[in-house]
Amino acid sequence: MYTRSENCSLDLNQTISFPTAGMFALSDRQMVQIYIGKYAPMSCEYNFANLFCWQEAYQYSWRLYKGRLVIYDGVNQCAFMPLGETLPPEELAGLCRELMLSGLEPDIGLVTDSYLDQYPECDHYFSVTQERDYAEYIYSVDSLCQLNSVKLHKKKNLISQFERLYPAYEIQVLSKKYQDAARAFSRDLLYGQGGLSQTLEAEFMAMEKAFDNFEDLGLAGLALMVDDRMAAFSIFSPLNPSTYNVQFEKSDFDFKGAAQVINQQTALFLQDECQYINREQDLGIRGLRQAKMSYEPEQLLVPHTLSFRRR
Repeated sequence: MYTRSENCSLDLNQTISFPTAGMFALSDRQMVQIYIGKYAPMSCEYNFANLFCWQEAYQYSWRLYKGRLVIYDGVNQCAFMPLGETLPPEELAGLCRELMLSGLEPDIGLVTDSYLDQYPECDHYFSVTQERDYAEYIYSVDSLCQLNSVKLHKKKNLISQFERLYPAYEIQVLSKKYQDAARAFSRDLLYGQGGLSQTLEAEFMAMEKAFDNFEDLGLAGLALMVDDRMAAFSIFSPLNPSTYNVQFEKSDFDFKGAAQVINQQTALFLQDECQYINREQDLGIRGLRQAKMSYEPEQLLVPHTLSFRRR
């Protein structure tokens, strides 16, 4: 059985029997990183910082099943595709039966196109639903740095405008001093928007948890400063050996071009660290979708949900 410790040596063949489950503790980070290092998922949903910071909002729990890491989303009532050696549809159906025995819905989310292509017999056990609103936007770091394509010239122009208006701007690493400023900045942005949505409140709570555990979660970030005023910030962390995940990014619309500057500066900062940046989902929000598409993603990672055919 897996036990939490600072020096995690994980047997990937072990199993925690259902219905044993738990929320994520900071000491579980190394376990998750072992799986990520070995299986290199592209989805930001497997990022430990995301799992830890959003677990109350989504009622996440986790289990080990036949050496695979199974994460369950209690709000959307589905398990993530297990992280580990691939389970063929017949064995995935066995996991679904275990979920049912635990009183959980037996749906499996974050299923990739490649899995469906590899196992066309999936429809014998599951009905398949494409989840476009939960598609993740994967960008080439070089593209975000250079902004060379015709469609990206507008981004370059906005950056140039910002640089002309605020020639003394600075980019600062998000040290403790700037983390405190970013926390206050986020709070001001949140309450300056009038009516608060559940989504924005949940994001703010997740961000607070990120700031409270910044170093332990392996987070890093940048702050865009104009004089002593924050214009934007970003928070990011490694997702897999080739990809970083931007968890949070906020900008003040009073500073025209600040959003484009922090986006490019984040890419420049990470240029020697990774090939790709995952900038997460648009959640079906029209303006957000337009903004993310306007940066010409290298890949749109569209997940599918498998709904178990109960017989």
